[in-house]
Amino acid sequence: MGYSDQRFDVNLSILFTELPLLERPAAAAAAGFTAVELWWPWIETPTPAQAELDALKKALDDAGTQLVGLNFYAGRLPGPDRGALSLPGEESDRFRANIDVAADFAASVGCKALNALYGNRVEGVEPAVQDELALENLVLAARAAHRVGATLLIETLNDTESPLYPLVSAPAGIEVVDRVNEATGLGNATFLLDLYHLSMNGEDLSQVIKAYAAKTGHVQIADNPGRGAPGTGSLPLERLLDELTEAGYDGWVGLEYKPGDRPSAESFDWLPAGDRPGHRPAR
Repeated sequence: MGYSDQRFDVNLSILFTELPLLERPAAAAAAGFTAVELWWPWIETPTPAQAELDALKKALDDAGTQLVGLNFYAGRLPGPDRGALSLPGEESDRFRANIDVAADFAASVGCKALNALYGNRVEGVEPAVQDELALENLVLAARAAHRVGATLLIETLNDTESPLYPLVSAPAGIEVVDRVNEATGLGNATFLLDLYHLSMNGEDLSQVIKAYAAKTGHVQIADNPGRGAPGTGSLPLERLLDELTEAGYDGWVGLEYKPGDRPSAESFDWLPAGDRPGHRPAR
């Protein structure tokens, strides 16, 4: 087992950001990867012009890269925002305007996972009001994802870097997953298990894996401390990924780490080139 037994994809919203968006798929391919993921690339708008969507699709296709994960509109990310779907008013409206745009783009490139970041708590708004709005919007998102044959991902973050974000534990994320599935009856809401964020929250990662692997739709990794590449911190990432495999998870593992003070292409020295294409080797 080990890293060679995993299917890795590169998050192009945190790696290769030294390049323009449309050049990043080719850069990932040049580094040996065939799969990528993205936060919503158009921070300023939930509804970019069709020409911009088409240009991104062409860049992915030309590079021979498969988009395996995409965020719905999440506000200013990177930046102070952590999603829009629980924010009453304009941001919720923007999220709703984005739902079908994101789902249709995902369908056009064969992406099967759509991540819906919950959003920060808002001063002066009761948490229960935000949670009710969040459920309404997540139901809409789950139905749109189902329409295009995709899963809906619910992500927990860490309270050090995202102190206003309410989902800062695995149980909190799973509770939302279960609530959405109960409301829709579709069963396509799943947990985005991010080992970096969970470790920052001090959770028992092995226990989280045992408890929630069956409800996990996507995994992301970075080392801790520092959110760098595997080996730059102290997390036993190779062992933890083995535990996920043993628990039945066979999906993608997103590389969502910071390259540090070097070009992104040089941050993959922990992973042999032959293990980078997005295929699972025969056992």
